[in-house]
Amino acid sequence: MLETRGVRKVFPGVVALDNISLGFRPGTVHALMGENGAGKSTLMKILSGMYKPTEGAVLYKGVETEFNAPIESIRLGISMIHQELSPVPHRSVMENVWLGREPLIRGTPFVDHRRMHDETKKLLDDLELAIDPRIEMAKLTVAKMQMVEIAKAVSYNSEVVIMDEPTSSLTKGEVEHLFRIIRRLREQGRAIIYISHKMDEIFAISDEVSVLRDGQYVGTYPAGELDTDRLISLMVGRELNEMFPKVNCPITDVRLRVENLSSPGAFANVSFDVRKGEILGFAGLVGAGRTEVMETLFGIRHRSSGTVRIDGRAVDIRTPEDAIGHRMALLTEDRRLSGIFPMLDVKDNMVMAVLDRYRNRLGKFLNHAQIRNDCGEYRQKIKIKTPSLEQKIMNLSGGNQQKVLVARWLLSEPDILILDEPTRGIDVGAKAEIHTLITNLAAKGKAIILVSSELPEILGMSDRIAVMREGRLTGIIERQEATQELIMKYATTKT
Repeated sequence: MLETRGVRKVFPGVVALDNISLGFRPGTVHALMGENGAGKSTLMKILSGMYKPTEGAVLYKGVETEFNAPIESIRLGISMIHQELSPVPHRSVMENVWLGREPLIRGTPFVDHRRMHDETKKLLDDLELAIDPRIEMAKLTVAKMQMVEIAKAVSYNSEVVIMDEPTSSLTKGEVEHLFRIIRRLREQGRAIIYISHKMDEIFAISDEVSVLRDGQYVGTYPAGELDTDRLISLMVGRELNEMFPKVNCPITDVRLRVENLSSPGAFANVSFDVRKGEILGFAGLVGAGRTEVMETLFGIRHRSSGTVRIDGRAVDIRTPEDAIGHRMALLTEDRRLSGIFPMLDVKDNMVMAVLDRYRNRLGKFLNHAQIRNDCGEYRQKIKIKTPSLEQKIMNLSGGNQQKVLVARWLLSEPDILILDEPTRGIDVGAKAEIHTLITNLAAKGKAIILVSSELPEILGMSDRIAVMREGRLTGIIERQEATQELIMKYATTKT
């Protein structure tokens, strides 16, 4: 159905793809695997018309094809669900689904809103999505927005559907729903290209698996002939013996104590503490209120009541600047929306939270040599793949963008580090590196709050686990007692 022959893509200072030849067959789910920076998203952007290859060819149904814009690939029969959501937030669901191809009243240049509504409702009903076509996108959860993007891709009736990390914001039930949609598309003879860092998904849904490493093709294998260890080894070129390198650190005095914290409409009466050297995990279903608690602690969200104490002293944190002044750091859940400055380079993104440290005595000029030295040190320490520190961060892979944000907050030398989904969209090799970094920080006496929707990560990394449900803290579980079943019981049952 779709094929690449000798595709090569070169960006300034880096070869993103080198001689990639791959074929995707109708009626199959073809998983594309590799570490961040392996070239997966670059290849998909070539197939969807966003990039042109430097060398090589793309063939659709045996015919060599050249795309000058994404709309051309869509018209030919190739649609893509992108890793980074880009809805038009203040327009309705139906306007987002039909953006750029709105149905018109016959014989006029005016949009037929009734027909748009009816067709969108039929599409959503057919996919069993209980979403009002007229609701504004901004009022949906990230998970619902993701499902609208999936519906939009299906609406093109494309013969090739590319899915780049489609489940990054979905609950387990929503993932199962997506898999039902994928299986139906496969039965209809569509070719599905599926990218995910979640191994269980790859083995649950794919027929074939192709692996890229450092921009080069490693091989294609029947999914049934692979297991997790073999696939990881193919992806990273080495054995990964320790996915969750948790070490037993000395846990001493309480660093942060939260008492009856509340924020209107988000959560109420949340109390917990975190000690020096401790990793406190926060678990719960999407929408449970975990992120809102962290945003309130960091001064992003209004606090209606409650007390926050650091080292036994009550503190009044009203802004992120206040939080940073108290040596707190927050790695936000959505790197694109509230993390990176896409048009700035890697170096500028790294030092954004600590610029004052590099000012001269008059406060007018920055010590750029020291900035480059410190950023270069963290680039090496957490293995950020970038041709230079002057590369725009928007040109990095999602996982390497995340590493830059981790480096930003490590540069601030925090005592309290809040990590909200720190490994979302990151490959297994990078996950292991970030997990090692987290446990090393705990060993240095840092108090760490780890928010994650991945239960193996929570179980593998946490000393204690706080579980939330519908804006309430339902329980705190000790590491030795924690199981997936017990966490889900607290996350789904009123207590």
